[in-house]
Amino acid sequence: MNTSFQHAYPQFGNHKFDGRQRVVIENISPELDGGKYAAKGVAGQHVPVEADIFVDGADTITARICSRPAGSAGWEHSPMESIGNDRWKGSFMVDFPGPYEYTIEAQVDHFQTWKKGLVKKIDAGQNVSLDLQIGALLVEKGAARAGKGDAKQLTRFAKKLCADDPVAATTAALNDQLNSLMDRYPDTTCTTTFDKILRLTVEQHKAGFSSWYEIFPRSWSAVAGKHGTFNDCRRLLPMIAGMGFNVIYLPPIHPIGHTKRKGKNNALVAAPGEPGSCWAIGNSDGGHKSVHPELGTLEDFTDFVVEAEDNGISVALDIAFQCSPDHPYVEKHPQWFTWRPDGTVQFAENPPKRYEDILPINFESEDWQNLWIELKSIFLFWISKGVKIFRVDNPHTKAFSFWEWAIASIREEHPDTVFLAEAFTRPKLMARLAKIGFSQSYSYFTWRNTKYELQEYVTELTSSPLKHFMRANFWPNTPDILHEELQKGEREKFIIRLVLASTLSANFGMYGPAYELCEHLPMAEGKEEYLNSEKYEIRQWDLDRPGNIRAEITRINRIRKENHALQQTSNIAFVRTEASPGNEHDKLMAYVKQSDEGNNIILTVVNLDPSRTQSGWLRFPLERFGLSHLHQFNVEDLLNGNHYQWNGEWNFVEINPRSMPAHIFRVTLA
Repeated sequence: MNTSFQHAYPQFGNHKFDGRQRVVIENISPELDGGKYAAKGVAGQHVPVEADIFVDGADTITARICSRPAGSAGWEHSPMESIGNDRWKGSFMVDFPGPYEYTIEAQVDHFQTWKKGLVKKIDAGQNVSLDLQIGALLVEKGAARAGKGDAKQLTRFAKKLCADDPVAATTAALNDQLNSLMDRYPDTTCTTTFDKILRLTVEQHKAGFSSWYEIFPRSWSAVAGKHGTFNDCRRLLPMIAGMGFNVIYLPPIHPIGHTKRKGKNNALVAAPGEPGSCWAIGNSDGGHKSVHPELGTLEDFTDFVVEAEDNGISVALDIAFQCSPDHPYVEKHPQWFTWRPDGTVQFAENPPKRYEDILPINFESEDWQNLWIELKSIFLFWISKGVKIFRVDNPHTKAFSFWEWAIASIREEHPDTVFLAEAFTRPKLMARLAKIGFSQSYSYFTWRNTKYELQEYVTELTSSPLKHFMRANFWPNTPDILHEELQKGEREKFIIRLVLASTLSANFGMYGPAYELCEHLPMAEGKEEYLNSEKYEIRQWDLDRPGNIRAEITRINRIRKENHALQQTSNIAFVRTEASPGNEHDKLMAYVKQSDEGNNIILTVVNLDPSRTQSGWLRFPLERFGLSHLHQFNVEDLLNGNHYQWNGEWNFVEINPRSMPAHIFRVTLA
């Protein structure tokens, strides 16, 4: 080959440039930043892939996805199909957590091109005797590529194509068995392979589908006024599992600093005996690899993790890379912190706020390599204690390069580790964290409350490229955030936000039991922080307080678990609702989700008004399922068990929020 050709078309794998490779493959999805970053998948699910694939002229082409676990020698192949306008789609299955690779191959299918032309000539009444001879040659070449038994059959077909009887020859040419055999042994001589091998990070099931429940262990003593322990929390596990949660998230469980300890309601000075903020990590009892003595021992913690797993719940641990002034790191590694001209260490600030109980870590330290190694070792320490899921506090205030290195190297040994980014920050920073390895991200859901805001935001999250790497986790509340929408204390509003969080997103969470008890008093007017926040004091909770919504939470989590359509996020389609013909309803919001298998369809309708009954017309998109707009079908409200028969695309809905502010319909189209 002329070396100038090889320079212009460099070698890809074992495939060298061949001018006979006529098919073009481009615009693959997912392909993140030209293949720089890995897309995301979930073990046990199919990964959808699309691409523009075309060839000069009118030849028929075939395409397939090539996929494999990274490091494997051979490829698995999955067919692709044309969806129009030279766009092709397909999918491949990923079986277990870890890194995968994928690319696309395509070639001209000369047999199918020949057959398509033959049919046209037959329909036009033309003489096809010569065409049948050409077909016989193609089938003979197929026989040479086939296995022994199939080769004999193909050879017989080739002879039939050359038969003197034109009817018999034509019948043989259009035989389905011949078509199937030739598809089984394609001519790959001039196959085009996409010029990159793309990467995919496959994660465990709970990275893609999870229900989080956050508690402060210190508030769960059976004795009023006493500090709770891990052993106290074990009695909660059946209740939390019974509510349908599969992740229990614990804020930092480490020793708490004494210097500048915060008091009740974020007071700058703690009163004697006040526990302080658990995010002010470290004192003489230890740091990030120790547990607060009043919570128990490391053995107590590991016993708690094991019992949680026995109840079907994974323990998620908070990792907050910041230190109390009393943390052992401050004395042992002063180079990891910033020191001011007066010789004092720089505490955290967000003017006018001052956080003198915590010190930020300096990621520009000259000793950054040892700092990175130590911080990574914190994750590994807790992984050795059985923790597989981490909620990371404010990762956007730490170096992106550290996270990319740490997460990738941790997953080399522990591919089933899940990382949730608590990053309420600018969109591009959140996207960057997702690209470099975080499994899930907190989201702006808390501040999206109108129909327009919600639909616009979810559409953004479920469109390319975000849908391929960013998994939003929807939380209606956190210990830091009591949105003004909840401060009115309307029980119906708590249920509305619960339904939205749990059905819009496959991953959602809540800070409990504040949420199910409808806690709604803010620290001050215009503030989003809870009055008497558990962040700064030990609380006693009456789980059976009247007005709680535990039954509704349990029912909705059961619906999520039983319906695969709700275990994805990007499969959503918003449905039009009208108050009157031509006038969109701004209080009734509806959306439909369908499982990959196609046999589970869920239609959710929410009344965004917690105070008034709202009614209107809903247009169910029957055309999405290949059905006439007059098709009759059944819906079952999974929240109350009622069944209805709907006629055609437009149907009337009415929702009284006092009884239940939403419908979650399972749709049966047959």
